[in-house]
Order: sequence, then structure tokens, then C-alpha cells
Amino acid sequence: MTRNRKIAKGLRARSHSGKGSKSVRTKGRIIGDKWSKTIAMRKDLTLKKHIPRTKLATKDGLRSMLAQYGMVYVKPTRGSQGRGVMKMEKRKAKPKYSYQLGLKKSTFTTYTAAYRAIHKDMKGKRYLVQKGIRLLKHKSRPFDIRLMVQRAPQGGWEATGTVGRAAHPRKIVTNGSQGGTIYSTVHLLKKYAGPARRKRLLKQMDRLALRTAKLLRRTSPGIKELGLDFAIDGKLKPWILEVNTVPDPCPFSLLADQTMLRRIVRYGKAYGKTYSLKCKKAKRGK
Repeated sequence: MTRNRKIAKGLRARSHSGKGSKSVRTKGRIIGDKWSKTIAMRKDLTLKKHIPRTKLATKDGLRSMLAQYGMVYVKPTRGSQGRGVMKMEKRKAKPKYSYQLGLKKSTFTTYTAAYRAIHKDMKGKRYLVQKGIRLLKHKSRPFDIRLMVQRAPQGGWEATGTVGRAAHPRKIVTNGSQGGTIYSTVHLLKKYAGPARRKRLLKQMDRLALRTAKLLRRTSPGIKELGLDFAIDGKLKPWILEVNTVPDPCPFSLLADQTMLRRIVRYGKAYGKTYSLKCKKAKRGK
């Protein structure tokens, strides 16, 4: 068996299991880490306006981003479910630097000490540093929006569903696998926008997601579905935090209205995908 055939076989196996890295099948090669996707998407001027500034997390790169934005997220270029994501801040008061990973919070008086600790938590892996977006909150917990786009049975791309994810009360990531709580998107946004404004926002997110799918598919024709994580800031501007090429539709199974889940499963079945819908750690919002 040739190397490319082995890669394709492995991708199909990971696709059906719902596990594995977020790699994308391309013409004879694999692309799919967060840095590669960011580089590709920034070439589109419309998408670039909705992508937080991002760099590789070198010692100098992290320092400059902290100096400019005050708060950043540091995340592995490969990985899923919010594992390894850290939030780092530079403050005027002492201690001057802080960061959080999972439930662990640390503070430092100097950047050198802070970087030494955060670099240890990187465990030799390549990380990104991304401008921090101040998320909207629900019951004092930050939330983001997961949006699914899929190849439609009749051809073309279609936005098939959105779901809101509120972070665990003591964590910085919203993933259900990290103890996040799942809500309908409308439930989370109604405090911040009326029906007409919500409709415009959701349509804008749909357009950005479809534009992303069409762009990435040009270089990665094996893509059949994407899950985009959107942050919404205080001005109701959507920001694309991450693009997942192996999205987990499990959170949709926790919604009272199962219409979106049925559509996602039906579309997936049309291109040979099956899903495990066991949400072991995510909580259903009340």
C-alpha cells in the first residue's frame, strides 16, 4: 500500500470514530493545524477582518502580543476539546503577569518567570498566541457559538446549525468536554440583541462560515464539514476563534429542539459519516 493510500485510510477511520487530530485530507498531503488554517484564511480580506491577530508563540512573540493587547490566548497548533489552551494577562498592578490552564491559576512578577512556566506547560509542542477577545457572558460565564457547515446532499455548502457553549464556572474554555454548558444560541444572545439584530448576526456568521468552507476546500477537497467557533464581542462583532475539520455534533443532542441535530446527522450520512452522540461531560443549560 502506498503512503498516500495509508493516509487516506487512516483519515477515514478517524472520521468514523470521531477521534484523531484535526487534519484535512488534501491532494497527497495533510494540512490542518491551526496555524496552517489561519495563514490560509488570512489571505481572504473579508475573513481576515474577523480573525483575531495570531502569531506563533515564541518568547518574543508572546511578549509583544501581551504588550499590545493585555490579554491573549495561547493554544496548541494541533489538538481538540480545549486541551492545553491557556489564557495569559499582563496587568498594571502587581503581580504583573498571570495565566490559567484548566483550573490552575498562576501569577508572576516578571515576564521571564511567566514565560518559563508557560513554556513548561507547552511540553515541547508548537503553540499559537491569539489576541484575546472579551466574550459575552451568561450568568457571569463567557460563552461562544459553535456553527456547523456541511456539504449538502444536493451539492454545495450549507450552514446546518448553531449552538451556544458557556464555560465551566472556573475554566477559560467553553468546550462541553471541559465541563461547559450547552444552550440554544438564541437563549444566549437574547440579552444582547433583539430578534432583528440576532437574525442579522446569525446570517453574517453563516456567510463567514460558508466563505471559510469554500476557501479551505479549494486546497483540501476532502473536506465535507466544518465546525467554526465564533466569539461575539461587546459590539456584537463575530470573531472566528477556531475552525475544526472534525467537528463533534454532540452538543446539538443536548438541545430541546432536535431539528438541527437531525439535519446534521442526515447530511453526514449522505457523505458516509456517522457520529457518536454521547456527551459525557457537557451539561444541558436550564
